[in-house]
Amino acid sequence: MKRYDAVVIGGGHNGLVCAAYLARAGRKVLVLERRERVGGAAMSEEVFPGFRFSVFSYVVSLLRPEIIRDLELPRHGLHILPLESTLTPLPNGDYLAQWNDHDQNRRELARHSLRDAEAYDEFGRVLHHMARAIKPMLAMAPPDPTSFHPTELLSLLQLRKYFRDLGKERFHALHKLLTMSAADYLDEWFETEALKATKSASGIIGTLLGPRSPGTAYVLLHHYMGELDGVFRAWGFAKGGNGSVSAAIAAAATARGAEIRTQASVKEVLIRSGKARGVVLESGEEIKGTVVVSGADPRRTFLSLVGEKHLPAELVESIRRFRFRGSSAKVNLALGELPSFTCLPGPGAHLRGAVSISPSVEYLERAYDDAKYGEISRHPYMDIVIPSMIDPAMAPPGKHVMSIFVQYAPYHLNGGWTDAKRETLGDAVVDTLSQYAPNLKRAILHRQVVTPADIERIVGLSEGNIFQGELTLQQMFFLRPAPAWSKYRTPVAGLYQCGSGTHPGGGVMGASGRNAAFAILGAGA
Repeated sequence: MKRYDAVVIGGGHNGLVCAAYLARAGRKVLVLERRERVGGAAMSEEVFPGFRFSVFSYVVSLLRPEIIRDLELPRHGLHILPLESTLTPLPNGDYLAQWNDHDQNRRELARHSLRDAEAYDEFGRVLHHMARAIKPMLAMAPPDPTSFHPTELLSLLQLRKYFRDLGKERFHALHKLLTMSAADYLDEWFETEALKATKSASGIIGTLLGPRSPGTAYVLLHHYMGELDGVFRAWGFAKGGNGSVSAAIAAAATARGAEIRTQASVKEVLIRSGKARGVVLESGEEIKGTVVVSGADPRRTFLSLVGEKHLPAELVESIRRFRFRGSSAKVNLALGELPSFTCLPGPGAHLRGAVSISPSVEYLERAYDDAKYGEISRHPYMDIVIPSMIDPAMAPPGKHVMSIFVQYAPYHLNGGWTDAKRETLGDAVVDTLSQYAPNLKRAILHRQVVTPADIERIVGLSEGNIFQGELTLQQMFFLRPAPAWSKYRTPVAGLYQCGSGTHPGGGVMGASGRNAAFAILGAGA
């Protein structure tokens, strides 16, 4: 029987990153993916003939530059095209646009508020400094503050020195971002409602929280840490869709000797004498491995693949309390013509960037009000891109694809998710967006609506949470996914975690996979 140094469960981007780093270090690695293709939520698919979509995740920014560099991803086909702007249409027919060009952006902000135009550069500098302050922690295995082991104590001392060296001003700014709501934080900077709303929307993504919920300022910072070509808060679209990101990482892994098997669903981790010895597939096949690495979320890893009998009771309870609460959905549209927004009619540069339906903080808060009582938001927050405007190969000539990220669509919906509820969500999205782009309904050729229940069923993310667990204060750093088990190791010897349910969290970042690989290599496994 063939034996591997490492068996990786799940061919999502973190599992592939982990496999690539282990293979680069000379380990014999096998990746097992239950679906017919790798990528997990970072995948591309021709949903309708001629129309290609990034079905789930759809933009690139958080992918760590060191991973792009170490794995030589451009050589393996990764090509990121920049998104040039963010347009926020307003109900009165006006708009707020944010542009990559500094002078153009300043003129646009000044059109709404001279004060905001003056404050914007300083706001950008503060968040840039905070992103740089947090950046080293992304590659850090969180220390256990309850342990008296010398290595843990040393890590805590290094962390203390790190925060002390930030200085009083930056530490105070970081404390605000870690504890405040996104809306309250932005209230300290700006007066333009659309600007505050569009910025604070970054703080609610992947959570069942509103813009005025404490802790959402950190989620805003988490998304601000996106970096392209050394520029923070730069977002882009992967040529060919987000599946090309996964394909490039997979190619980098196989180029270094890793094996990848698709349609290989893992039933359980094989545990003997308290140690992970490999995995058992749904087919009954056993595959032996010196270590097993799970890219699945903490609930699926511990409660399904491992089982409670192999775990300490306190860890089981922690995982049961770990909050997922998926609230994000996707609506993918195949269009016969471009949307024409009332505020900026016809084609233009604004359609090569993002469109944000976030006219005010109150609008976002009302969308949240629906969700917290178990209902679909009647007027949801939407983040929209038209990939075919950046990469024409995504749609037939003269036609387009539109990708719409939606909040809120709670996993725990009153009455549960049905086909009728799925269509209700799709109608709410199209009806709301049509208020800003009146030609949208006649432009739609095909519609795909993806609910959190669909995300759970198709991709395997518990409760459809795109971050493998909410990014809230009680689920970050040494608490992610559970106290004492945040360093990618588990109570089962030889079993590691590498998914977004570990530090530093979600998004197409890859940091969890990279950190897990280093933890395995550092342990000599």
